[in-house]
Amino acid sequence: MRLLHTMLRVGDLDRSLAFYTEVLGMRLLRRQDYPEGKFTLAFVGYQDEAEGAVIELTHNWGVESYELGTAYGHVALAVPDAYAACDAIRARGGKVVREAGPMKHGSTVIAFVEDPDGYKIELIQAA
Repeated sequence: MRLLHTMLRVGDLDRSLAFYTEVLGMRLLRRQDYPEGKFTLAFVGYQDEAEGAVIELTHNWGVESYELGTAYGHVALAVPDAYAACDAIRARGGKVVREAGPMKHGSTVIAFVEDPDGYKIELIQAA
């Protein structure tokens, strides 16, 4: 077994695709409309699906927003420099919600950014 993807429901697919591709630097791997089901799936990631886990963005037509709930935590990305990543994300219009710095009760450098739907993305500085 291996992890394939994490699915996130999004209210505006184009806005979310712009965030994940232009702000976080992922690639759009595939996109498929399902007219009978009235939804679109778009898969984004840093590598092909056969090589690693990706994010599935699900847009249900006519739904503009979702309640995130209290169970969802975050998606984590490894970055070489969390401080530089925050600067780059901010420069591309992204929202940094926790600046880079050591994690509480530890020394690992982390930061958090937020996508257009409010999902948190943790940036973990590679050791």
